[in-house]
Amino acid sequence: MSDVDSGMAAPEGGDHDHEVMLDPRVQESIGRSLKAHYDDIVSAPVPDKFLVLLAQLEATEHRAAGVSTDERN
Repeated sequence: MSDVDSGMAAPEGGDHDHEVMLDPRVQESIGRSLKAHYDDIVSAPVPDKFLVLLAQLEATEHRAAGVSTDERN
């Protein structure tokens, strides 16, 4: 049995059900790892290139909103 297989158990209820359930300890470990990665990403600074692109997008949206407002009058 491999390490992956040892963390998974076949569901009770027969051979017709092919769903595989992870051991709760494995689920907890995966959850902690994903949360740590998520926290790292959320706390990372936004790269300057993205900030420049966002500023350009915002400026374009403001110009487009100004044009559409003028066209209505």
